This record gives sequence, structure tokens and C-alpha cells, in this order.
Amino acid sequence: MTGRDCNQHYDYEERRMRRIVWGGLLGLIVAVAFVVFLVWAILHPHGPRFVLQDVTINDFNISQPNFLSSNLQVTLSSRNPNDKIGIFYDRLDIYATYRNQEVTVARLLPSTYQGHLEATVWSPFLIGSNVPVAPYLSPALNEDLIAGMVLLNIKIDGWVRWKVGSWISGGYHLHVNCPAFITVTGKLVGPGPAIKYQLVQRCAVDLS
Repeated sequence: MTGRDCNQHYDYEERRMRRIVWGGLLGLIVAVAFVVFLVWAILHPHGPRFVLQDVTINDFNISQPNFLSSNLQVTLSSRNPNDKIGIFYDRLDIYATYRNQEVTVARLLPSTYQGHLEATVWSPFLIGSNVPVAPYLSPALNEDLIAGMVLLNIKIDGWVRWKVGSWISGGYHLHVNCPAFITVTGKLVGPGPAIKYQLVQRCAVDLS
């Protein structure tokens, strides 16, 4: 075999090895992409489902201009709809708003873990004492009382993590908004006898 033949043979082997290496890498990339897609398709997590069960009003009163006092107890539940993924609730702050203004102090709910298809129920008290509010809120509340309907919003801000086997994801911001339509026949003031409203209202849930 001449030197030229040796060089041609060497070039051919080099090109063949390159094709094998690139083919192997391409196959590996395709396999990894397929596995990632398959895992995502099978285990793609669904956000927890929140339901506002009831609201008990002990006090909701504008006792002096631009100051509102409230004392509520709410019962709400959260259900994990995933059958292969657990949910960690790391920090959940719950509070009430009226006409987009926060009227109670945020209450920290206990951190918890929710297994597959499990549900959790909380019944916290939400209290605000002489909370400063916008000047228009007092006449707006009077108008709602005359109309016989007051809309409160029970909101949750917090963080969740997903658990698949022994793997735990990073944190995702959780925002929950539960509208509470309170039907009134007279004045909704206090303090006085507590009024309990059964609602069973589905909440809006946003994860980011």
C-alpha cells in the first residue's frame, strides 16, 4: 500500500468515526428530549384547587370616617388534583379585601405537605382593627348594604413546591382569590351576634 493509499484510508476512517460520534450525540439528544417530553406529558403538575366553604362575620364596621374594623372566620379547603405529584405549601399569607383594599392583617397559615389527591382544610380568623381606608369606602359600603349584597375577597399569597418521588422542585408563587358574596338584609355592623354564610365558592388560582 502506497503512502497515498494510507492517507486515503486514514481520511476515510476519520470521516467514519466522525459520523459515528455525531450520530451517537444526535441520538442521545433525541433520546433525552423524548424522555423530558414524556415526563412532562405524564407528570405535568396541575395547580391546587381551592374552595371557600364559609365565612363567619363577627364584626364588619366603619365606626369612624376612613377607619374599618373587621373580625371574620373563614373556612377554605385545598385539594391536590395530581395522582403522582405531592405539593409543599411553604408559606401562605391569607387576608381579606373589600373593593381592592386590604381590610384585615395577613395571617400566616401553617406550612404543610399535601400527598397525592389529598385535601387540607384551614379555618383562620382574619382581624383588622381600625384599618385606614380610602374616603369613598364608607359611602360605598352603605350603598352595598342598601343593595343587599357585599362582596369580600379572601386572598392567599404564598409559595409552593412540587414533589415527584425524592425530587423536589424550586418554589412557585401562588396567588388565590376567593370571592365571597355576602347577602345582607339589614346592617352588617358590629360587634354583635356572629353571622355565618355557607358559600362553597370555587377560587381562582394563579401559579407563576
